[in-house]
Amino acid sequence: MENDPEYLKAKRRVHELKGFYTHLLVFVLTMVFLLCINIATKSEWWVQWPFLGWGLGVLAHAFYVFGLIGWLGPDWEERKIQALMAKKQ
Repeated sequence: MENDPEYLKAKRRVHELKGFYTHLLVFVLTMVFLLCINIATKSEWWVQWPFLGWGLGVLAHAFYVFGLIGWLGPDWEERKIQALMAKKQ
């Protein structure tokens, strides 16, 4: 089973999903913590800047993992290889 291509593909996919969900959880927890600090210090609002910066990173990670943009999806290499092989025939 360890050498089965479908198993390896599914295992890679689960690893990608786990990585994204971990990234998202750390992002949310950190942003809540920073928001609490920003509110507690009663200073000028600054929490939006780390939110926007890191949020773009989370968004890009989601695009990669969930393939929201086809050419960034996790199966792009395999599709490209198949397309190139089909052209040679």
